[in-house]
Amino acid sequence: MNKKNSITRRKFLRKLAIGIPSVLSLPNIITSAALGSNGQLPASERTTMGFIGLGGQGTGHLLGGAWTYVSGGYMAREDVQVLAVCDVRKERRDRAHQRCNQIYAEKYAQAAYNGVQAYNDFREVLARPDIDAVLLALPYHWAAPMSIMAAKAGKDVYCEKPIAITVQEGRNVVETFKRFGRIYQAGTQQRSEYGGKFRMACELVRNGRIGQLREVYAFRQPGAFVPGTWTSDQSKPVPDGFDWDLWLGPLPWRPFEGSAGHTLPGFFVGDINWSPHHYDIIMWTINPDSSAPVEIQYEGAASRLPEDTTYPAGAIGRPRDGNVHYHFSNGVVLHSTAYPGERVGGEGGACFVGTKGRISVDRSNIVSHPADILNEPIQPDDTRVYYTNSHSGNFLECIRTRQPTMCEPGTAFRTISTILTGGIAMALKRTLTWDPLKNEFLGDQQANRLLSYTPRPQWHS
Repeated sequence: MNKKNSITRRKFLRKLAIGIPSVLSLPNIITSAALGSNGQLPASERTTMGFIGLGGQGTGHLLGGAWTYVSGGYMAREDVQVLAVCDVRKERRDRAHQRCNQIYAEKYAQAAYNGVQAYNDFREVLARPDIDAVLLALPYHWAAPMSIMAAKAGKDVYCEKPIAITVQEGRNVVETFKRFGRIYQAGTQQRSEYGGKFRMACELVRNGRIGQLREVYAFRQPGAFVPGTWTSDQSKPVPDGFDWDLWLGPLPWRPFEGSAGHTLPGFFVGDINWSPHHYDIIMWTINPDSSAPVEIQYEGAASRLPEDTTYPAGAIGRPRDGNVHYHFSNGVVLHSTAYPGERVGGEGGACFVGTKGRISVDRSNIVSHPADILNEPIQPDDTRVYYTNSHSGNFLECIRTRQPTMCEPGTAFRTISTILTGGIAMALKRTLTWDPLKNEFLGDQQANRLLSYTPRPQWHS
């Protein structure tokens, strides 16, 4: 897509929308704020956004939360104009709708402001030509299909993890965003946030501060989508205002059983919720040959770190589904494991073990053995990695520049495919060999059948 024409089209649509708000349902903001006075950006320079999925994560992004790092969330940003909120639960979208319009009414001194519209069906948001980008915070099974639909509709996308539940979905995301020239940011913000701890660990390891990297311990399990046959007879009435059929979307139909959060019970093994954060950092640091086969060894019993290993505070419990060990072509072995001890909880993390020392990192700490490894500054001629200190800011900047984000589709796919292939090995309880060029397991058709699933007919792409 021609960059210049794309930007011009967005500006044209915004200016057109300002002139005919009744037609496009845009904010009635022909005010000094709209024209860019009082230190505010003019409307034509703001990224117009829709927010789809308004649970804790989505609402946190929209209005402010611990992971957004901007007080007040996207609503408080001067370079963003929120136009739409969407959720299949009426109470969530009504609450967000009321709050967003209230915030803008106060900001623009317009008591009757109603420029943020609420939707049940996300397709209505994607159909709006005046929306540049969408933020998706969804049940796991919706992340990839909705991202793909958004790209085809011409939207840039910030998608919360996990970005796909099968390897085939992940491949489709990569191919679709490349084909349609859209910007994509996966919500694995540890590369950008937390005071640069994870970036520091990555650069120290890549530059040989711990010698030759030999082993990595991931303090979260991988996981995979392995749905069982529905046999329950515990169906309950669907709550008023909850579009259950749309929540299920591409999943096989089943009755409502009383709750629905990120997913349904019995659909996954392992962990695909927290693991994307940590495996993303691990793959960033290992930087393995993306064309070489990987042996994924299954082990039923939980592994333990050596007793003298230095590790951050916090712990997770013994993995209930066993462990896997990834053997990469560069000689590095990645272990899914647990901290010493049996305390349950913690936020996970990673430990990098080299021939001369170790570095461990999580969101709260970065520690090393020997301790003085962390005191060796990165030198001007050392290898550096992509730098940004704001994940949401990086997304918005890349919308403007059309440059790849920190966690663009290829990067996100390498992480999720590592997690999902390891999860399949756990589910089948056997060692597998993964060929990343063919995107298949070598000589194991049962494992390959778990790389995709057939969505309900109405959601075939």
